[in-house]
Amino acid sequence: MSFQAQARAVADRLRTATRAAALSGAGMSVESGLPTFRSGSRALWRNRDPMTLATPEAFARDPALVWEWYRERLRAHGAATPNPGHLALAELERRIATFTLITQNVDGLHLRAGSRDVIELHGDVRTSRCASCATRVPTPLDGELPPRCACGGPLRPNVVWFGEPLPPGAYERAWEAAAGSEVFIVAGTSAVVFPAAGLVQVAREAGAFVVEINPDETPATSSCDVSMRAASGAFLPLVVELL
Repeated sequence: MSFQAQARAVADRLRTATRAAALSGAGMSVESGLPTFRSGSRALWRNRDPMTLATPEAFARDPALVWEWYRERLRAHGAATPNPGHLALAELERRIATFTLITQNVDGLHLRAGSRDVIELHGDVRTSRCASCATRVPTPLDGELPPRCACGGPLRPNVVWFGEPLPPGAYERAWEAAAGSEVFIVAGTSAVVFPAAGLVQVAREAGAFVVEINPDETPATSSCDVSMRAASGAFLPLVVELL
């Protein structure tokens, strides 16, 4: 089936749907110029593997170093803009009665694109929380490292690090959205990070029409009704155009 025909098939399903959901991953951020720190030419930061910095242990050992890395990421996020894929998902939310966007990304690009019903499974870098009293504040972009809360405790990025649980209630809301969807879109995710990757099967078992958009095949591909080897920013705008 051609690119156009696949897009039309997805649009036909969305046109009659009253409940839909989407799961987005790092691939969508890559399209906005924010490569994942898991791979690629920017996989190293100052000769360090960033994956070793995104842990509670790294923060306890050297909070200033962890903050230096996050501040660089924040500046990159601020310079990035939502791409056509982000904008298309925001448009789907406006056109479908119930549309929930579940994202593994922490950059806030979906919100900047206009999406409102967004579940940020892995937190966000726009805010920080106190390691002592759990107060949340806007992330400071300069000043001492680590930044301090009014109580004197150290602030940490409000993101889910490796080995940490998801924010309270986030997965439960995501599960309900996936299980209740008639169409479930999987955009730019490697489908290897759980529990987020498990939402594909949740939607499938609940009878949803599952659509994957990814330049590469993933472990979720075999569970999808449509699997497009394409960028979200190329495929999703066409789907919206055909609605």
